[in-house]
Amino acid sequence: MAESSSNGSSSSPVTRIPLDHLFSILLLLPIESILSFSMTCRKLRSLADSDSLWESVCRRDWGSAPVEALKPSNGLPWKKLYQQVYELDSVLCHRLLAEGGEGAPTPRASHSLNLVSGCLVLFGGGCTGGRHLDDTWAAYTGNDLRRSSLKWQKMKSGIPSGRFGHSCVVVDDLLILFGGINDQGVRQTDTWIGQMTVDSRHGITMSWRLLDVGLVSPPPRGAHAACCIGFQSMLVHGGIGLSGRRLDDAWILRLSEDLCCGTWTEIVAAPAQPCPSSRSGHTLTHIGGRQTILFGGRGNGFEVLNDVWLFDASDEHRERWTQLVFETRNVPQGLSLPRVGHSASLIIGRRLLIYGGEDSYRHRKDDFWVLDISSMPCVRMQRPTILKQNRVFRRMWKRVESKGDKPQSRSFHGACVDASGRFLFIHGGMVDGLIQPADSSGLGFDGESFVVDLLLQP
Repeated sequence: MAESSSNGSSSSPVTRIPLDHLFSILLLLPIESILSFSMTCRKLRSLADSDSLWESVCRRDWGSAPVEALKPSNGLPWKKLYQQVYELDSVLCHRLLAEGGEGAPTPRASHSLNLVSGCLVLFGGGCTGGRHLDDTWAAYTGNDLRRSSLKWQKMKSGIPSGRFGHSCVVVDDLLILFGGINDQGVRQTDTWIGQMTVDSRHGITMSWRLLDVGLVSPPPRGAHAACCIGFQSMLVHGGIGLSGRRLDDAWILRLSEDLCCGTWTEIVAAPAQPCPSSRSGHTLTHIGGRQTILFGGRGNGFEVLNDVWLFDASDEHRERWTQLVFETRNVPQGLSLPRVGHSASLIIGRRLLIYGGEDSYRHRKDDFWVLDISSMPCVRMQRPTILKQNRVFRRMWKRVESKGDKPQSRSFHGACVDASGRFLFIHGGMVDGLIQPADSSGLGFDGESFVVDLLLQP
């Protein structure tokens, strides 16, 4: 009888609504409601299961950039792709060999690695003997991300000066480099703009220029965290300042429209407003709009942290930090979460992929964790939303298995993702001193590159 009622859909007022209107209504519903809607009758099931609807759902939940980047290589129906993304339980790692030519960057750690204008760009870092490097390397990837090798090219840019523990952030199609520590242990406070140019005649060229920021800039620091935060803006937090003191301040750099200069502004929290404690070696990850996530790091007492904070600058005059509290006992193998010198990258599905790092005993890690922020109202809506302090989230974390050419445990490596959020690139870092070269402390500096695929398969 129920089936008969279902088939007699012509009597239902819903079926008399034009399909384009139903399409728009479905896009306002949560996933569970869309799936329930598809079970009402055959006519509505064909709409609720259609590829065009699920492409729009992916665009709604992930943003347009990942969807457009996935289109050329996606062989899956969008509904199945959506399902695979949220059921992710493993990643596939491939070692990237260096092609001939100029070789490859020497082993290093605390360097920067970014993907901009179709190129992987690596700058600086520390290496064996306590030297701090000032070289810039680039490898063109284009849209061919399922590759087995990289052809690195050393850029003749000459500047900035050698340093490690700096930050380098992609803002639009530019690189914004800030701070770091030089050979003499001096903390820097300079800001640089790097621009890549790729053309068939001249190949890859790179230029750096010092950005005019006026008289106000953050205090000198290294081992801080930074990320893009909206249009022509960058957020910086914490790090190691003068005399080795760890910092807890936050600053926003706003670039001028012509990109010729910038203005630094310190974010001062209200007296009663909570904010992250002093730390270094942590991560900031832009998650869309004017929101970013802070995770981990090493505190003033050298303790290694595992707290998670949301920074929301949607209201330019009321920026705020909110701690996203979770219970470690509800996280499988949650005792291994605290870390410093890790990477945290925004992957497809608007989640963070945490990789590597080290704990309080300097034990390096080779594990991958997914931090799922997509179900939190304060994050998902990408508009100012008040979240009650101390609310506990119980399903934030999930550990995923790594397959293939599993990278050696490492910390203070470089990492970045492609525009789709499907591929994560990893290079270098500090490893246990079982490979050459290794310094007298028993630490090694690695020079290998890997690409991590999120295993979206038919």
